[in-house]
Amino acid sequence: MAIWGMISALQATTHSFVGELLCRLFLGAAEAPFFSGCIFLMSSWYRADELAHRIAILYTGVAMANMFGGLIAAGVLSDLNPAHGIAGWRWLFIIEGAATSGIAIIAVFFMPDYPATTRWLKTEEKHYAQWRLAQDVAGEQDDRNAITWKQALKMAFSDWRLYLFMLMHHSNLLAQSFTYFFPTIVNSLGYGKIETPFLTVPVWFATLLATLLVSYHSSKTRERSFHIAACMLVGALGNILVITTHGVGPRMFAMYLMPIGILPPFQMILAWITSSFPRPLGKRAVVVATCGMFGNAAGIYGSYMYPPSDGPQYVPAGIGLAVVCCFCATMAIVIRFVLKRENKKLEKQEQEQGLRAGFRYIL
Repeated sequence: MAIWGMISALQATTHSFVGELLCRLFLGAAEAPFFSGCIFLMSSWYRADELAHRIAILYTGVAMANMFGGLIAAGVLSDLNPAHGIAGWRWLFIIEGAATSGIAIIAVFFMPDYPATTRWLKTEEKHYAQWRLAQDVAGEQDDRNAITWKQALKMAFSDWRLYLFMLMHHSNLLAQSFTYFFPTIVNSLGYGKIETPFLTVPVWFATLLATLLVSYHSSKTRERSFHIAACMLVGALGNILVITTHGVGPRMFAMYLMPIGILPPFQMILAWITSSFPRPLGKRAVVVATCGMFGNAAGIYGSYMYPPSDGPQYVPAGIGLAVVCCFCATMAIVIRFVLKRENKKLEKQEQEQGLRAGFRYIL
């Protein structure tokens, strides 16, 4: 994260397309492990029914970044352009990149490791943290040395459920392509460059609240699929409205529906992935990383979905993302039936062997 912030700040020094491209290349390399690493680490501390809400709290950072990013951008572009001979957009990279690196350096002294290896935990606390996680999987310990990395790779890629989750995660991140161009979309309402960032602030605040509420209800009810599907259909409706309406009010309403519908499923999908591949830890690490890698590949072509020539309605993008939202919702329902069948197999096996009820997949 510290390197990520440093590279981001250095984008302010670029003066050519090649220089900017190289910065973006290294920026992507530094950014790529962040979310997968966070989710994997959190899954080593929280139980399955606790994880979605915790990931939601983490992911509200994205909504807050977009919310305050709009405020910072409005202030910088209006007051610091061109302070000390530096363009406003360059100041944005300097300020936000420096803040990111600073927070990352401070976090080094507070971030925990695995429950068994965190230095500032007492022995009793370490055992208790491990015991809590073991309850989710009928007492099986979360041992990172249980299998080799080769075995972890084989176990992960031979489990066909992984590919279903990969498709669902990829489609959700593809549906989020609008976030790259959200200020551009809002700008199509006809407001100026200073007013536009301010208009995005209440949208992201509403998204933050929706993310917390939906994920809390998902954790409370121990249900994932219907929550994901319902939210993605709201996102599809937002995409349809934004390309079929022309008034400022209806289009602004549609711009609320898009992030409110598409962003909350992100953390529920990640929580669902980790809880569906709980043990061994090595396999879970491969699954989380693979889903993250395949999901983020959506940015390769998703960034081309809003060419200036399609403005101000961006009809092709709206149609495409609405279809993607519906596909993601469908995948959530498909996975629900797959895991429901697996739960029946586990129940039948326990009855045949005379065992107590143990691990069940969250649907």
